[in-house]
Amino acid sequence: MQTFVHGEAMWGVECPRRPSRVAGLTMAGFRIRELDALRMVPHPAVTLFLEFGAGSPVLDCASGQRQRGSVVAGPGLGAGGGVRARGENVECVQVRLSPVIARAILGVDPADLDGAVVPLGDLWGREASRIRERLGDVPSWQDRFALTDALLARRHEAGPPVDPEVAWAWHRIVVSRGLTRVDGLAAEVGWSRKRLWSRFRAQLGLPPKRAVKLVRFDHAAHRLVAGEGAARVAADTGYADQSHLHRDVMAFTGATPATVAGEPFLAVDHLAWPSRGTTAFFPSPGSPGPAAVRR
Repeated sequence: MQTFVHGEAMWGVECPRRPSRVAGLTMAGFRIRELDALRMVPHPAVTLFLEFGAGSPVLDCASGQRQRGSVVAGPGLGAGGGVRARGENVECVQVRLSPVIARAILGVDPADLDGAVVPLGDLWGREASRIRERLGDVPSWQDRFALTDALLARRHEAGPPVDPEVAWAWHRIVVSRGLTRVDGLAAEVGWSRKRLWSRFRAQLGLPPKRAVKLVRFDHAAHRLVAGEGAARVAADTGYADQSHLHRDVMAFTGATPATVAGEPFLAVDHLAWPSRGTTAFFPSPGSPGPAAVRR
């Protein structure tokens, strides 16, 4: 297990030695003695937190809700700086799911989460408790990753896929890093704008315009964490100017770009998610062209 040190944060971080059998699914393991009001920064994925052990992780939401234990959240968890994580002796497997595969694995459309943090037990019933027990029983992190991957792969195989047109639209947004023109997506897949917007929102959990902004923000935020200046980041990532970037970062996180650049939630990514890129978001080795998804 690697040790992540960032300011006052000191976490144990573990990564799987093998890729998931499900493209678009990535995992990391965390062991944290003291987790103190960690700002959850929005990310373009559906997130599962599978906790186990004797710790007491808590997610505090701006609505006043307080969620304990294993939870699931749709794309954009923490928008507006409204979710903080805390606890002692926290042990968990964090899973990031491309929205394209989340529908099958969760058993519900991501839109049904409505941007909220939902207890996993509300979706999976007693299976959520069994997962917690099994994660605590296995002897190593690699065994925990294998167990989690096998479970989620079975659910993925049995669950309903999203429409290929919706998957293609998501792919276009991701590979362009949020710079694609959303008005052209419907024409690319041969659907009406109304039909694509409706299916995209229902199956992935957010409308196309919001998806573009979230993917663009995520790319910009990681460049800020890497130490690049805000003016350069704004110019390179599609923002009109530095003020535009500032407004977007504030809207997503409730913090300034300078503050976000120091957030542990983002700074840990180089250890926890070393293979960032389109494979983390789009679940196929190749990408069908627009003609391939038209009906």
